[in-house]
Amino acid sequence: MTKYIGEIAGIATSFCFAANAVFITRASQKVGSVISNRTRVFFALIYLILLNLIFFRQPVPFSAGSDRWTWLALSGVIGLALGDAFLFQSYLLVGPRLGMLLLSLSTVIGVFEAWTFLGESLGLIQMTGIALTLGGIIWVVMEQGNGNGQTPHHTALGILFGILSAVCQATGLVLSKQGLYGDFPPIQGNVIRMLAAALSLWLVAAFQKEAGTTIQTLKTNPSALKQLAIAAFIGPVLGVSASLLSVQHTEVGVASVLTSLAPVFMLPVSHYIFKERLGWQAIAGTLLAMAGVTILFLS
Repeated sequence: MTKYIGEIAGIATSFCFAANAVFITRASQKVGSVISNRTRVFFALIYLILLNLIFFRQPVPFSAGSDRWTWLALSGVIGLALGDAFLFQSYLLVGPRLGMLLLSLSTVIGVFEAWTFLGESLGLIQMTGIALTLGGIIWVVMEQGNGNGQTPHHTALGILFGILSAVCQATGLVLSKQGLYGDFPPIQGNVIRMLAAALSLWLVAAFQKEAGTTIQTLKTNPSALKQLAIAAFIGPVLGVSASLLSVQHTEVGVASVLTSLAPVFMLPVSHYIFKERLGWQAIAGTLLAMAGVTILFLS
C-alpha cells in the first residue's frame, strides 16, 4: 500500500475537494455565498496557523522577504478571496458539478498565463489538451435541462461566475509560483495567502458594515457554521496536504492529474446528493474535459 502512497494521496485530494464543494454549497444555500466565503477563510486561517505553529514554531513566516509576502498576498486576494467568491456563487446558480467543471478552465488559463508572462512553452500537445478541455466543458454547458431548476439568466450568470473563478484561480497560481521560488515550504506560503484573503474579505465586510450581520447570521444558522468549519478543514487543510503528499511521492504529472479529478467525483455526488439528472452528454463532456486536463499535465 505504501508503494502507491502518492497515487492514493492524489485521489484523496480530489475526493476532499469534491466533498468540500458539497459542504460549501449546503452552507451557501442557508447563509449566502459571501458569508460562506468570509467564514471559510477564517476557519482555514485558524487551522493553518495551528499547523505552522506545530511544524515551524511560528504562526506565520515573519522572516519571509517582502517580495515573497507581496506575491503570495496578491495570490491570496485574487485566487482565494475573489476566486472563491465567484466559485461559491457559481455553485449556487448552476450547482457544484458544473461550477467545479468550469473551475478546471483554470488549467487552460494558467497555461496561457505562464506562456505569456513566464515564458513557458506552448506546443502542439498542450494545444490539443486545451482544445479537449474547452470542447468538453462547452459540451456540458450546452446540455439542456441540467436539473438545477434555474432560469436561463441564472444559468448564464453561474457560468460567467465559474469562468471568472477559473481566471482568478489561474492568476493566483501564477502569482503563487512567483512567491514560492526556491524551497520555501508550501504550508507557510499557504498561510500567507489565507491571511491576505481573510483580511481583505473581513476589511471589506467592516467597511460595508456587514461584519456584525455576518456573525449574527451564523449564530442563527449553526448548521451552516458547522458545515463551513468542516469545509475549511477538508479543503485548505486535508486537500492541500494530500496534494503535497502526492507530489512528494509520485511524479508531478501523475499527481497533478489525480488531484484534478474532483469534477469526475462530482458526477455521482450531484446525482445522489443534489438529485441532479445526468445525461450522457454531461458525463461524456466531463470525461472529455478531464482527458484534456490530463494531457496538459502529463505534457
